[in-house]
Amino acid sequence: MQRNTLSAERRILITGGAGFIGSHVVRRFVKNYPQYRIINLDALTYAGNLENLRDVEKAPNYTFVKADICDAVAVAMVFTEHAIDGVIHLAAESHVDRSISDPMAFVTTNVIGTVTLLNVAREAWKDRLSGHSPLSSGEGRGEVRFYHVSTDEVYGSLHDDSLFLESTPYDPQSPYSASKAASDHFVRAYGNTYKLPFVVSNCSNNYGSHHFPEKLIPLMINNIRNNKPLPVYGKGENVRDWLWVEDHASAIDAVFHKGVNGETYNIGGHNEWKNIDLVHLLCRIMDQKLGRAEGESAKLITYVTDRAGHDLRYAIDASKIERDLGWKPSITFEVGLERTVDWYLANTEWLDHVTSGAYLRYYEVQYAR
Repeated sequence: MQRNTLSAERRILITGGAGFIGSHVVRRFVKNYPQYRIINLDALTYAGNLENLRDVEKAPNYTFVKADICDAVAVAMVFTEHAIDGVIHLAAESHVDRSISDPMAFVTTNVIGTVTLLNVAREAWKDRLSGHSPLSSGEGRGEVRFYHVSTDEVYGSLHDDSLFLESTPYDPQSPYSASKAASDHFVRAYGNTYKLPFVVSNCSNNYGSHHFPEKLIPLMINNIRNNKPLPVYGKGENVRDWLWVEDHASAIDAVFHKGVNGETYNIGGHNEWKNIDLVHLLCRIMDQKLGRAEGESAKLITYVTDRAGHDLRYAIDASKIERDLGWKPSITFEVGLERTVDWYLANTEWLDHVTSGAYLRYYEVQYAR
């Protein structure tokens, strides 16, 4: 298999670019590739926030389009108007608890939305793809690529000391992970059936700035700041591998530009933590930052009933992307976590806004539709 050699000018559609990971990817591509045209397509549901991109919203190579990936007409118009030749697909419902209470929303966005994108891309690129293998490199403007960003949760739960490999069989345990597994399979099926050039990556848990505070780390930071209880599922013994979001964005950059069509790349932080140990570390950092007595924030820890289908452990073997593409995490978890805390404490207005009653009520109405 040959490596992809991308042309100097690209017109890249990034879906979900107003969300947590997506905004970091958009920012990186807009700033690092001024010769590219970056089109950010986002439906602006509760976790999508254009405030995440204030620093690049007026960049000459950046365009925002408000649309739903399930809207084939709207997506096709974007492909036609902007002559899209690359897709980095991040748009997804991603919160496991929400998937348990409303699985159909995850099927709609993560499965039907992905297939809608694939169909539009296949139609838009049919002339370029005619007569070419999906595993061959093209030349110049004729080359296209569909990059699907997925999760390590598709592999299920680890109960020993092993790590998830790219070859690990899928065993999703929640409606969220099942919907992402289905979308992964559809991307590969379109590559096989319709000769659509694609790459897939599966990443571990991300952390960093601009993370909507329903997820563990920003939720704990916000609750500690406001002296609210810190809910920990079960005994807090579930283990996750944590990846700094800016390192994930750099990995996405590497996969998009240097990855081999038809390949999968696991992206992880080499950084496993039990949930309870992570919460205690956050408490110590926050006590120091807020000038509190050591141990004060830890008093807020409250153990709650474990959620249904809570996977015990995720852990990524990221040796393939390091070996083949030269990527590896740039900072330690302790450094990244301190930077994350500093960002939230310096951006309390952003945090208060996205957790405000008016903001959440508006997006809850949108989410319920």
